Amino acid sequence: MLVGKTRLLVTHGISYLPFVENIFVIKEGEISESGSYQQLLDQKGAFAEFLTQHIQDLEDVDEEEIKLIQESLKDETAQKIVQRAMSVRSNRSDGSNGSQRRKRISRQESKQSAKKEEPVIQNLDLATLIEKEESATGAVTWAVYKKYVSAIGFQFGFWSVVFSAINQGAGIYSSMWLTDWSEDPEAITDTSVRDMYLGVYGALGGVQSIALFIGSVLLALGCLKAAAEAHDKLLESSMHMPMSFFDTTPLGRIINRFSKDVDVVDNILPATIRAWLLMLFSVIGVFVVIGISTPIFLAIVPPLLIIYYFVQRFYIETSRQLKRLESVTRSPIYSHFGESIGGQSTIRAYGQQERFIKESEYRVDYNQVVTYPTILANRWLGVRLEMIGSLVVLFAAMFAILARDTIGQATVGLSISYALQISNVLSFLVRMTAEVETNIVAIERLEEYTVLPREAEWKKGTVDKAWPADGKVEFKDYQIRYRDGLDLVIRGISLSVRGGEKIGIVGRTGAGKSSLTLGLFRIVEAAGGQIIIDGLDISSMGLHQLRSRLTIIPQDPVLFSGTLRMNVDPFKNYSDDQVWKALELSHLKAFVKGLPAGLEHDIAENGENLSVGQRQLVCLARAILRKTKVLILDEATAAVDLETDDLIQKTIRTEFADCTILTIAHRLNTILDSDRVLVLDKGLVAECDSPQNLLANKETIFYSMAKNAGIVS
Repeated sequence: MLVGKTRLLVTHGISYLPFVENIFVIKEGEISESGSYQQLLDQKGAFAEFLTQHIQDLEDVDEEEIKLIQESLKDETAQKIVQRAMSVRSNRSDGSNGSQRRKRISRQESKQSAKKEEPVIQNLDLATLIEKEESATGAVTWAVYKKYVSAIGFQFGFWSVVFSAINQGAGIYSSMWLTDWSEDPEAITDTSVRDMYLGVYGALGGVQSIALFIGSVLLALGCLKAAAEAHDKLLESSMHMPMSFFDTTPLGRIINRFSKDVDVVDNILPATIRAWLLMLFSVIGVFVVIGISTPIFLAIVPPLLIIYYFVQRFYIETSRQLKRLESVTRSPIYSHFGESIGGQSTIRAYGQQERFIKESEYRVDYNQVVTYPTILANRWLGVRLEMIGSLVVLFAAMFAILARDTIGQATVGLSISYALQISNVLSFLVRMTAEVETNIVAIERLEEYTVLPREAEWKKGTVDKAWPADGKVEFKDYQIRYRDGLDLVIRGISLSVRGGEKIGIVGRTGAGKSSLTLGLFRIVEAAGGQIIIDGLDISSMGLHQLRSRLTIIPQDPVLFSGTLRMNVDPFKNYSDDQVWKALELSHLKAFVKGLPAGLEHDIAENGENLSVGQRQLVCLARAILRKTKVLILDEATAAVDLETDDLIQKTIRTEFADCTILTIAHRLNTILDSDRVLVLDKGLVAECDSPQNLLANKETIFYSMAKNAGIVS
């Protein structure tokens, strides 16, 4: 209940106006008239004139209101319009029999609609509306590693490994050189010997620094190249996915790939691989030094490596799967957040902020559930690696004591000091190995989207630049289904449209009107049959070659962030004079002239800084500029007011007089001057004839639709 609250209704539907207390008429950004409904009629201004032009749309206004308009408007033409509207209304609601008839028709239509929808609901597996995001199991395949390594490139990968090995080798040799220096008695007394040791030690340090720097730079460049390649492949693949993919995949999953997974490949994976290489050569260096110092130590290396291997595999399998679960549970966070931002006005209007906040927190919490097992797995690994490290220290010390008579004190110290490092180095190596395998999952997830089915080729063969010259369109037993496993929405349409002919397409919701548009542009590929335009089967050409030769003014006007000129002429194929001419014909020239930046006026995302009507007129200007021989209007004026509708219809009739026009209509008066009207029902052609012939036969579906709309009495 909204008792006691102010209600503000912004509308272009004039049928609601008699029921409001105060009306503000806005024209060119200013309030031109205001007052009650009756007061505005008495003023005989723009509002009253507007009603005389569109009185037939007052379907929901009772007869008393119509009579008030009639009494208020003394103009003879206005009186005739009102009388005609009242006559239509009286014929539509003739006594109780008319009322019963309307109810009976309504019930029949409801039953027909239910029958039409029932098989779809029965055959549709609701679980497939949104495909479940799959999480891979088991080890990451070697094919993923191979693709990543090949993307890095041999020149970067090989030489970074070589320089890492040189860095570690120089480090080991410098330690052994220092040991020899400390055991050489001449180095104490002979300055030349001391300087020799010092020079070599310094040179080895320099080699370490240079090798470390070159190896790091080469690996960074290689990983950057691989990241760019992975991102470009993902973007290119996403741009060519069929629409069925986007129908069944929440936007959050796609954003997850482009944000978190790309970030891992860009920033985290290169650092992880670099650390893994350093730790790998450090562990090898520890065993080399201990093996050289006390060769008997090498006897226990195989058992230690076996223990280490099993500990590592157990940990990696756990952490890798936890990483996959974390990635999968992150997608719903992005989806819900995007939905909340997009619907914030509705959420606020219904006071549901708290519910959406709690839902967002729940999804974040659910995503963070995998964090606790990750911490436990790290502690489990830490304890066992400490045990292995302790065993290495124990055996290194034990064998050094046993061999104290054959090796020097400095060598024993070197062996034990390296053994003391093994615990930290080994632990870090296992963690880095796990990090590499868990983060390589990002490559796996990016690759997953690059091998999915794609839409048809962008360009295929050659198409004459003048095609289509006539605009003749033929449907031959044409069929469409949106996805495999779903019922046909177009069940076999055969129709021939002459070049330059104007066809109005009508039908109840779900009859298949918009599906024809999807088929013409091959947004959805045919399940059977053909569409032939000027003798060419559209399935035999590339998508760009087809779509660039057709023009559509959609129901929802699509604008992009950028300048107004870019939205009218995206590919800069036309001069400014041609653009201004298109704007003039679409009744936007005065508006654009009044903008400080003119054609360079910045358009916000989705055209939010323009009204819906202005957006639709921009789309009209775009169509006028291209002016192809085939024009499709997909309920192009459904979201605009009646005056804008009149402007659009007038321009289309004049500027596209020699073009083939297929108009999907929601207002029947917009197609009454069409050459033919195509009535669809349940995906089939129910009727196809001139509007006059269809209206002359009271048994036709089109006649009943026109009668319900008040067009005929």
